[in-house]
Amino acid sequence: MTLAPHASDPAHSRGREFALEQSAARGPRSAFQRDRDRIVHSIAFRRLRHKTQVFIAPDGDHYRVRLTHSLEVAQIGRVIARALGLDEDLTEALCLAHDIGHPPFGHAGEDALQAALADHGGFDHNANTLRVLMRMESPYCGHEGLNLSWELLEGLAKHNGPIRAPTWALAELDAAFPLDLPRRASLEAQVAAVADDIAYDNHDIDDGLRAGFLQLDDLLVLDAVADQWREIERRFPSGPRDRLLRELVRGQIGRMVNDVIDETRQRIAGQGIASAEDVRAAPLALAGFSPAMVAEERALKRFMYDRLYYHPEQIATAERAREVVARLFAAYAADPAQLPPGWRDSLPATNPARLRHIADFIAGMTDRYAIDAYARLFGEPPEGLRNV
Repeated sequence: MTLAPHASDPAHSRGREFALEQSAARGPRSAFQRDRDRIVHSIAFRRLRHKTQVFIAPDGDHYRVRLTHSLEVAQIGRVIARALGLDEDLTEALCLAHDIGHPPFGHAGEDALQAALADHGGFDHNANTLRVLMRMESPYCGHEGLNLSWELLEGLAKHNGPIRAPTWALAELDAAFPLDLPRRASLEAQVAAVADDIAYDNHDIDDGLRAGFLQLDDLLVLDAVADQWREIERRFPSGPRDRLLRELVRGQIGRMVNDVIDETRQRIAGQGIASAEDVRAAPLALAGFSPAMVAEERALKRFMYDRLYYHPEQIATAERAREVVARLFAAYAADPAQLPPGWRDSLPATNPARLRHIADFIAGMTDRYAIDAYARLFGEPPEGLRNV
């Protein structure tokens, strides 16, 4: 496929933090294909299969977790990237890696680590993604980290927009391998960000309906959803209810994807974008929803916060999860001998590095590892951490 002029070209990558010996290259892959493969083969990526997406430690096999969510984001991202003539491999790699820095129990775990490190620079899952990929996931003999391309790391750092006040973790990494933080990211990174929104907006509906936290009648207060539902009933008057609901979710995704493609094309033309550098210098994000879809998507998000994310059962479970992570952190900080040997042996002598090291260990835990660690430390498993 021929890349558009505004796409990221792997043949003109800005390179990697550590020089890559060509003799070590395996197979005829572009720089961005190599990035994607390194992410897929990483331990950190595999751990996503046991990390919370919406429902904490779900017993059901059909609920999404961070891994399945990341795969769905990648599928949506590739569709949009292909339509816009962007590099699909870079887009996919960004989508697959974007949640690698999440601790156990999702945002509840992040809140606990942020509180624990409040006097030592705090915790941010996005910066932690870079920290995992550039320093902690180190399978190679010649260097730390996965040694990913500049474009991949830049996109992960800035996919939600330019960064003018980086947190400590991102500042340290940027000092070692500057990522041009104050400017916009590539179009591939912008597409990955909007693909993430499309995926969780709609797949969380699917999981919420499955769990019984949402009801169809509740969703139909949203005009756009009601219009789609009426059209689905007209097309499939005898369709089973569960299939009709899945048709609704698919239709929502399709509408959003087509909207992003059309709106992004208009912005590229309107701004006279002729190169990847023009994308970074643009005064506004180029990939995104139309104004009408922005309003619709915001209404959907408000609904989801009211009815699902802030559901009393969700809030109660999240509070218990925060307590689990907080108690784990306090226990390891008070007695680092409880850390596994590798982590204990490499524990820094002084703060803030010492406490950040403990946070690194906890952030890498899966939900079930954290539950097991809690049981080992406190003699009994935590209660009330499964809400579906």
